[in-house]
Amino acid sequence: MSFHEIRFPTDLSFGSVGGPERRTDIVQLTSGFEERNTPWAHSRRRYDAGLGLRSLDHIEQLIAFFEARQGQLFGFRWKDWADYKSCAPSQRPGADDQLIALGDGTSRSFQLTKSYSSGAATYVRPITKPVEGSVVAAVQGAERSTGVDFEVDVNTGLITFDVPPLAGEEITAGFEFDVPVRFDTDRLSVSMASFQAGQVPDVPVVEVRV
Repeated sequence: MSFHEIRFPTDLSFGSVGGPERRTDIVQLTSGFEERNTPWAHSRRRYDAGLGLRSLDHIEQLIAFFEARQGQLFGFRWKDWADYKSCAPSQRPGADDQLIALGDGTSRSFQLTKSYSSGAATYVRPITKPVEGSVVAAVQGAERSTGVDFEVDVNTGLITFDVPPLAGEEITAGFEFDVPVRFDTDRLSVSMASFQAGQVPDVPVVEVRV
């Protein structure tokens, strides 16, 4: 996949609108009941990074980023200000935030994940773009050291331990993360409000699978 490991400028994404999207197929039965199914195992996020009245420097920054990605061609990282931590937004990531796997005595690599629970239902989301330097991890409650006990691939979200965790041991992790996205348009429409400011009302961004 064509992907650039660079984050969209956070000063431009702050204040954007967006969130998770699901796809549900609904069949209305003659009895009046419904059958509901989804072809998607995971949600997809959409955002609008449209800029209101901004300085020409901000407009130039957006245009440069857009041109460097060649419109929809190359993906990039996006900070979702509403959901970018393994913990609550007001807290700091801790090594016991998320249960990501149970050891089997053989496997050394594990995918970072984040769980979303409500009642008895839980959705487990793969995290593929952790922020470098933010990942902390523990095995059976004992925190491990990055670069000594485990390594993190920030391009895939895989953490690899030097020694395989024992069978049944809980592997937990805390982290900050980005969303892999691309522009959902090949065109930017810039409106000049004055000699010192302009607007780009629509800058659609959509999550991509990596």
